[in-house]
Amino acid sequence: MVELIKAQLKRAEDDRQVKAVILKVDSPGGEVLASDEIYRAIWDFQKQSRKAVIASMGNLAASGGYYVSAPCQWIVANEMTITGSIGVIMHSWNYRGLMNKVGLQPETYKSGKFKDMLSGERNPEDISPEEREMVQALIDETFNRFKAVVAKGRAEANKKNSGKDSGRKLDRNWEKYADGRVLSGTEALRLGFVDQNGNFDDAVDRAKNIAGISSANLVEFQQRFDFSDIFRIFGKSESRVMKIDWGVEAPKLQAGQLYFLAPTFAH
Repeated sequence: MVELIKAQLKRAEDDRQVKAVILKVDSPGGEVLASDEIYRAIWDFQKQSRKAVIASMGNLAASGGYYVSAPCQWIVANEMTITGSIGVIMHSWNYRGLMNKVGLQPETYKSGKFKDMLSGERNPEDISPEEREMVQALIDETFNRFKAVVAKGRAEANKKNSGKDSGRKLDRNWEKYADGRVLSGTEALRLGFVDQNGNFDDAVDRAKNIAGISSANLVEFQQRFDFSDIFRIFGKSESRVMKIDWGVEAPKLQAGQLYFLAPTFAH
């Protein structure tokens, strides 16, 4: 997904007829690195091309979904959008108790005392306070990066929109709400995490307004199909449509991996 979005943005940058980009976001988040790479791609695109990216939030645009929206010049969220969830999570399972019940004993050889950090085979009481502090420090470092992305993105957006129909500034107590909680689109607007409540059509109107044009055609870039791709059909299913989009499926958590991830909601 990261490479596809980078390719889309590159095409939008090179095409003089493209005046602005709308980023459709409908996602509970995902891996930290992927979120950050997309964030950087959007930031660089706006800086180099001088074309605005307008985020249009769908049902869910939380955690990593908000992370990739933060650099956009304008953010539109439906009143019912679930967003926020600013935070970091690392997930792991400890199955040593189950192993003991079935009589399974692990044998571990390691080069250093921390080489088996987060291993599910260890007794919980064997995890030292020092090790827990190291893991928490990693979480805190990534969390601080998330907050910096939000602060920088919203400040830059406000600066670019100065003199126009200005967007929302972050509430001075916004960090109080960066504790993993989810927010409605209405609450996100009040706190300055988004600029406008509305739908995709409103995002289109805003894009035209920022680009200084009265009318425009909406164009969706599509992935070029190569004849060699036909051989992949039997081994792997791929989407043939390239969208500037953040997928709706929640990623499967892998032990020891950092995520920007929000809870999943259903109506």
